[in-house]
Amino acid sequence: MSLVTVFGGSGFIGRQVVKRLADKGVDVRVAVRDPEAALSTKTMGNVGQITPVQANLRDRDSVAAGLAGATGVVNLVGILYQGGKQRFRSIQAEGAGLVAAEAASAGVERLVHVSALGAAKDSRSEYARTKWAGEEAVRAAFPKAAILRPSVVFGPGDGFFNRFARMARLPLPLPVFGCPSFPKIDLEARTIDVYGDGGTKFQPVHVGDVAAAAVKCLDDDAAEGRTYELGGPIVYSFCEVMRLVLRETRRRRPLVPIPFWYASCLAFFLEWLPTPPLTRDQVALLRRDNVLSGEAPGLAELGIEATAAEVVLPTYLDVHRRGGRYTRTQPV
Repeated sequence: MSLVTVFGGSGFIGRQVVKRLADKGVDVRVAVRDPEAALSTKTMGNVGQITPVQANLRDRDSVAAGLAGATGVVNLVGILYQGGKQRFRSIQAEGAGLVAAEAASAGVERLVHVSALGAAKDSRSEYARTKWAGEEAVRAAFPKAAILRPSVVFGPGDGFFNRFARMARLPLPLPVFGCPSFPKIDLEARTIDVYGDGGTKFQPVHVGDVAAAAVKCLDDDAAEGRTYELGGPIVYSFCEVMRLVLRETRRRRPLVPIPFWYASCLAFFLEWLPTPPLTRDQVALLRRDNVLSGEAPGLAELGIEATAAEVVLPTYLDVHRRGGRYTRTQPV
């Protein structure tokens, strides 16, 4: 690859992809809606090696301009909630198809499309349905494209573990979504089970592993036309995720079981916020476990060893400890 265009290159995963490409000596074009916000990516390579450009997946001309002369493309663009003109269908389905079609028209050699684990035609979540539609559009326009389906992605600056770690700093309980509507009472053992199987299951994958997979697919002939599911080595329940966050932040907070029906009611009101912490579509997404199916190739087939969350979380969640990163204060 001599020139690779990375759509969404200034984002959480995108910055990791750009850095790895730059380290390989590849020229990188960072295609984003706001090029000024991506100027910091220029320091990841040599002078002139990385160039931010304006591109909007709702605008064909800007996408075509971003692809001009590129030999490889990585599309990372996606949204977690809808707002204004940023809609799931226009970005994750139609936008993905547009990138693939324009890439084929421009004679691009390799395309890597980053979708999401759980993408499905029959999902209750519009997010997941449009991710599936995007994959179909990419396959139709660029059959040799490699598609990556990562589970929840973690790493410094993530929006998953960091979100709950920030919540843990408040003197409030932490939620456990997907618990039974009614607790299970065992009279003989004199116990009450309010968490069930622990709620929704996740298989978090490290951002560095996802970026490495994307870069590998640009060079590996065997990746053409294949779909990879990317997940970490450990499956966690929602309850286990919360306990992991509390352990790494050295805090004690009660865990409150939240059934899906209650979460949907709560999300109805939270959706009115400018940056909603929870939406009804996200609740619908949580109804299905986010773990590898075992039916598709993954990191191992790409020669990448999956990184466990416990190895990395201490390196960035410690900033949420009471007193800061270097405190020896006991949990409260």
